[in-house]
Amino acid sequence: MGNHTSVQEFILLGFPGTWYFHFSLSVVFSVMYSLTVMGNVSIIALVWTTAHLHTPMYYFLCNLSFLEIWYTSACVPKAVGVLLGNSQTISFTVCILQLFLVFSLGSTECFLLAAMAYDRYLAICHPLRYFSLMSNTFCIQLAFAAWLSAFLGISVLVFLVSRLSFCGPNSINHFFCDMDSLIALSCTDTSLVKLAAFFASIIVVVASCAVTLISYMYIISAILKIRSAQGQRKAFSTCSAHLTVVTIWFGSTIFLYVKPSAPNSLDTNKLINSFNTIITPLLNPFIYTLRNREVKRALSKAFSKM
Repeated sequence: MGNHTSVQEFILLGFPGTWYFHFSLSVVFSVMYSLTVMGNVSIIALVWTTAHLHTPMYYFLCNLSFLEIWYTSACVPKAVGVLLGNSQTISFTVCILQLFLVFSLGSTECFLLAAMAYDRYLAICHPLRYFSLMSNTFCIQLAFAAWLSAFLGISVLVFLVSRLSFCGPNSINHFFCDMDSLIALSCTDTSLVKLAAFFASIIVVVASCAVTLISYMYIISAILKIRSAQGQRKAFSTCSAHLTVVTIWFGSTIFLYVKPSAPNSLDTNKLINSFNTIITPLLNPFIYTLRNREVKRALSKAFSKM
């Protein structure tokens, strides 16, 4: 190691293709990013200004919308710069910071979705005791625990990555600093980092997914016991939007991270990461708007006032 110089910056390769393809993709990314920010800010503003939406369910939704804004902001602006060829280099420090933000916010989303599933379980399976079980204090504690545990847990993993040595090459086959890409470039033993990343994915993704699945097993069982078809539809409509988001998010996240790191899967990971960091944050506000009656009613009232 004494004859090698440490890498001080990386080159993000982005996507292969011609300049016209890169320019078109950068326009698509920019438009989707703008819609994502506007959509999620609109949800936060709508919940904040609508009195009957001041419930635990929409408090979690505001947390999720706030998270999506920062999650996509950690990747997309840099990705657009990479596609246009203006900002393909990234320093080691900024790379580690981006890695920390993306993985911490992604882990927080897993925990928040699990908390939202538990909230729906209490609302449907224990409606008479819902407001005593899911009090405002407990709701805030759940959200705070989701943010804190995710950021603290990922900080340990990112610290291990930051201690790796990089001797060259310094080209990352991605549009942001991804864990697998950095592991593939390291010139030191990465077994500890791979093991830590695998266990972190099991704890974060699988555990939160298990809580979500168990909650929905009880929810579906309770809905099926409702005798009237109208009552079943009304009960299911309260959690259909969240179930859609959960399916999209956990499906792609499990494919990405609940597996050993493999350099030959970097191209596939890049495509799935594009879906996770760009498309999913855009879909969430529209899903909650189109599949939630209360949000649609609040939106119609807001437009009527305007």
